[in-house]
Amino acid sequence: MRKARFNLVTSIMQYDAGELKGNDVIDLFSHLIKTGRVWTLQGSYGRMAQNLIDRGYLSNKGTILKEA
Repeated sequence: MRKARFNLVTSIMQYDAGELKGNDVIDLFSHLIKTGRVWTLQGSYGRMAQNLIDRGYLSNKGTILKEA
């Protein structure tokens, strides 16, 4: 993550509340994909991850390919 101290729970709560934007969303989903957690969360997370992969922001392994 770009932040020195990344808090997964806080980031997920901010994402759910619509408070996470742009590169912060990409950072969150990069982490979730890399750890495999994205596929264990509710379906909307998997769909968003796949959308970011399909749009070329992330690789299927979670590597950031471009910024928002």
